[in-house]
Amino acid sequence: MAVRTEHARGLERPPAGPSAIVWAPAVAAVVALGLLVRLVEPTRVGWVRTLAIVFGSLVVEAMPFVVLGAVVSAAIEVLAPASAFARIGRLPRWLQLPAAAVAGVAFPVCECGSIPVARRLLAKGLAPSAAVAFMLAAPIVNPVVIASTAVAYRGRDVWAVMVAGRVGIGLVVAIAAGWVLGAATPGELLRGRIDLDEVRGEPRWRRFFGHLAGDVVFMGRFLLLGALIAAAVQTFVPQTLAGGLARTPIVGLVAMMTLAYVMSLCSESDAFVAASFVAFGPAAQLAFLVFGPMVDTKLTALYIGAFGRSTFRTLLVVVSATTLVASLWVEVFVG
Repeated sequence: MAVRTEHARGLERPPAGPSAIVWAPAVAAVVALGLLVRLVEPTRVGWVRTLAIVFGSLVVEAMPFVVLGAVVSAAIEVLAPASAFARIGRLPRWLQLPAAAVAGVAFPVCECGSIPVARRLLAKGLAPSAAVAFMLAAPIVNPVVIASTAVAYRGRDVWAVMVAGRVGIGLVVAIAAGWVLGAATPGELLRGRIDLDEVRGEPRWRRFFGHLAGDVVFMGRFLLLGALIAAAVQTFVPQTLAGGLARTPIVGLVAMMTLAYVMSLCSESDAFVAASFVAFGPAAQLAFLVFGPMVDTKLTALYIGAFGRSTFRTLLVVVSATTLVASLWVEVFVG
């Protein structure tokens, strides 16, 4: 039985660097918030009460979807190997790209998990365009993300616009990026060597719970940090400033895309954070929800490590431009 190399194993785990960088501030921030609420009487200090309420509500609403996403991701890792995608490679070339983008509905993975899957698909001979399209679309079109988006916007007039718009724009951006990067060969996209053999020595149940625990911890810390940032923005940023950005054409969209990049949220929970930015319209929130799962700070390191700097630069330009243009069209029709 062949054993994977250490490099191949590393492709299926988040890099230590970005995780460590985000983990420590997230824990420190939550502990500091807890001490602040403990030491200061929330009912007497308005900003403490607002910060605690917004932070707590975001975490309580989003955490179930983080756990559900981790369960699905762990089940796919253990029960559905990447070879299940091989049938896409037998389709005509012009059908592979949209089929791979839509495959995220049936094979949901998070944004971090989609990168090693895409590398594995490339190594198995899938067209680069199809592999890239799947990698970008899966974190947006999978059922857990669709459900979390629907719950986050339930009761609002723009509920259908946000759910359908996120899926539609996500597929358009993923297909556009796959088309642009599809001109490269797998050897030009792949950085380093990947061994396709897998270790099957340990029981499936142990592998399942190992992946489940790792995914919950990995995604949960980004949720905590993102919820704290969103609560701080709503508490301390003057509404006049947020309203000014939101009312300025294009600037509001770019501001939300930049915020999505910096916050590095998990796609299973980012809809709750986006919905909390009520000063921004549906188009700006859609830009946040589409751009974040495709390009953010934690994914930057993953992309560069898996595909190289040149591929990442091309990906960043295509995803940014397509998301901005698509969101502008939503702003024209929806407002």
